[in-house]
Amino acid sequence: MLNLKRNIICTLLGGSFIGFSAASALFFSTAKVNKSKYPIFGVDVSNYQGDINWQELEAQNVSFAFIKATEGSGHTDESVRRNLDRAASTNIRVSAYHFFSFDSSGETQADNFISSVGRNEIDMPPVVDIEYYADKRSNKPSREEAESILRPLLTRLENYYGVKPIIYTTLPVYCRYVKENFSDYPLWIRSVNCEPDLLNWKFWQYSDKGTLSGYVGEEEHIDLNVYNGSADDFNREFAKPTQKADASSASQRKAKK
Repeated sequence: MLNLKRNIICTLLGGSFIGFSAASALFFSTAKVNKSKYPIFGVDVSNYQGDINWQELEAQNVSFAFIKATEGSGHTDESVRRNLDRAASTNIRVSAYHFFSFDSSGETQADNFISSVGRNEIDMPPVVDIEYYADKRSNKPSREEAESILRPLLTRLENYYGVKPIIYTTLPVYCRYVKENFSDYPLWIRSVNCEPDLLNWKFWQYSDKGTLSGYVGEEEHIDLNVYNGSADDFNREFAKPTQKADASSASQRKAKK
């Protein structure tokens, strides 16, 4: 059924829009989030958000955050160290993301990320952000080229962090590079015009025009996301280390009774 849904949405995206008015309506609409259906809310940040007050974000019900760490084989985000250190003092679940490059090897990209983000510094799986950049939208790499880079990158991260990485992507890139060969990875999908209800997603980036208090940088907006599940689901899946220890102790006490 999931494969059928994926094929449907990719067929729709791959073809021409039916009617200019329908395309315009979709393009200019803004995604609406059912907060009772998706109660767990989070952000993703980079150096563009500047100096972040993580306690202030937490006070605005931010439950998780994806922090930009690296890009390609040689770039490290200027704020990753500060953001990871400061976020650790909150109850916000944290992960870090790597901006994928079509122009360097997966192994060296993995090394770049691993050198910037320790195993114990993130509460959720690491993320690989794969999207078009520069001229890649008009000069698309082949599926084979992309897989030859993405596969070893994902494998190396999974081996190091002990969990399958999350893939962040857009709908067109998902259809071209992710759907066929990487659909077993958790999906964080960007869809700012409508709910991506035909896909099996873990996180949904529904806005790139959010505004919250608690950061001062060159970018006034912040990306907003939701988790696909309840608060209990989220807490079970992404418990903080102290919560994991408490849960383990509770289980041991129960077993002794």
